[in-house]
Amino acid sequence: MSFAELVPIVVVLLVLGADIWVYTDAKTRAELGDPVIFSMGLVQLDSPEAWAVACLLLWVLAFPIYLACRKTPS
Repeated sequence: MSFAELVPIVVVLLVLGADIWVYTDAKTRAELGDPVIFSMGLVQLDSPEAWAVACLLLWVLAFPIYLACRKTPS
C-alpha cells in the first residue's frame, strides 16, 4: 500500500478518534454539571450526542467550535 492510499484511511481514523473523544469529554462534563453549549441562530449544540453528530458530519467546523466552547475544568 502506498502513502497516497494510506492518507484517507489515516484521516478517517483521526476524525473518528476525535469524534469519540468529543463525545466522552462532553458526556463527562455534562455529568459534572458543566455542559459544553454552543448556540447560534437555530443551531444549538448542548448534548454529547449533538456534539458527536456535528463533529462526525462537519468535523472541520464543529471540532474547533467544540474546543473553543469547552472550558478548562476548575
